[in-house]
Amino acid sequence: MVKTVVVIGAFDTKATEYAFLIDLIQKRGYHVIAVNTGVVGGTDLFRIDIDADEVARAADSDIDTLRSANDRGKAVAVMSDGAAVIAKLLFRREPFDAIIGMGGSAGTNVVTAAMRALPFGISKLCISTVASGDVSPYVGTSDIVMVPSLTDIAGINSLSRLILSRAAGALAGMLETTIDKGEKRPTIAVSMFGNTTPCVDRCRAMLNRNGFEVLVFHATGAGGRTLEHLVEGGVIQGVLDITTTEWADTLCGGVFDAGEQRLDAPGRAGVPHLIAPGCIDMCNFGAPDTVPTKYKGRTFYQWNPNVTLMRTTSDENRKIGDIFARKANAAKGKTAFIIPLKGFSMLDSVSAEDEQQIFWDPTADRAFVETLKATLDPSIEVLEVDANINDPVFAQRAVEVFMSMMEPALREN
Repeated sequence: MVKTVVVIGAFDTKATEYAFLIDLIQKRGYHVIAVNTGVVGGTDLFRIDIDADEVARAADSDIDTLRSANDRGKAVAVMSDGAAVIAKLLFRREPFDAIIGMGGSAGTNVVTAAMRALPFGISKLCISTVASGDVSPYVGTSDIVMVPSLTDIAGINSLSRLILSRAAGALAGMLETTIDKGEKRPTIAVSMFGNTTPCVDRCRAMLNRNGFEVLVFHATGAGGRTLEHLVEGGVIQGVLDITTTEWADTLCGGVFDAGEQRLDAPGRAGVPHLIAPGCIDMCNFGAPDTVPTKYKGRTFYQWNPNVTLMRTTSDENRKIGDIFARKANAAKGKTAFIIPLKGFSMLDSVSAEDEQQIFWDPTADRAFVETLKATLDPSIEVLEVDANINDPVFAQRAVEVFMSMMEPALREN
């Protein structure tokens, strides 16, 4: 069966480059659907399947309005929104196999908006002048492959011919790669941090032994956003949220902020969600000189030269407890909490020799627990374990509780 590739981009300003790329793709035997996002016009170098006006109308505008307004920023925003809608409509109508596009910063914004709207697993490749910088605004939580164009995308020359040819070859490699999906098992998300690694490693091993596939997400902001995105996409059937530290960063302005939607997706999707306060005792900043001056005098720990951890206060933990409770109260599915009474991280602990780690603060931890319980719907269970989060007994209990939460969903399937 012939595979289909959507080629999307500004065919007004980059028609020659797209004609070259489309020819490369078609010579490999793939069917092409060409989507024009260029506001100025089109091209007669190849067939356009969806014109720019259709893209603009998908975002409740039209191409004449955009041309007469002569507002580049507005045009990019409208065409980005329209491209995302068109991509979803195309995929719903007739699922395709891959999408590819190219551009400068504006063109990259438009084509990656379309790519981000598509499900995980559809091959996505963007050739971009900004691919060598911070591409997180363009990639988001999707699986887009970014290819640096090295020079501006302006004509076919020895360098652009090389880049475009290899990009087409890379896309073909994605399309022709057979994925051994292995045995179908329920997929579980677990959130992790360096400070909760012992706990998560034990949980993962136990879940694997019990027939679950475990995806571990590093709680660095992007990790939490990706976890939520994959839950929304139906990839994940349950969440063992050991490490919810990203909310401390959201609250305190840290660098690992996952956004205020963190903890929402499992509740909206109705999947089992067991939540622990892993590492909410800390907020993350970069090197010491990046810490805001308003936090002068707080307790800090240098995790590495580029990561500075700040201990959260009782007041901050009360706010986090309130947020967590409200998120859980809004959930449609089975949600519960499991609390380690002897600390939320490696640094929030006491050794067997009674040596207190730098973030050990039972008062601050209790502030979280008390506020959580006070705000939480009484029907939502809160289990307390007399252990540190990294003690084996905590991991054992967390997995036992989580598996009991998963049982009804597994029976239904």
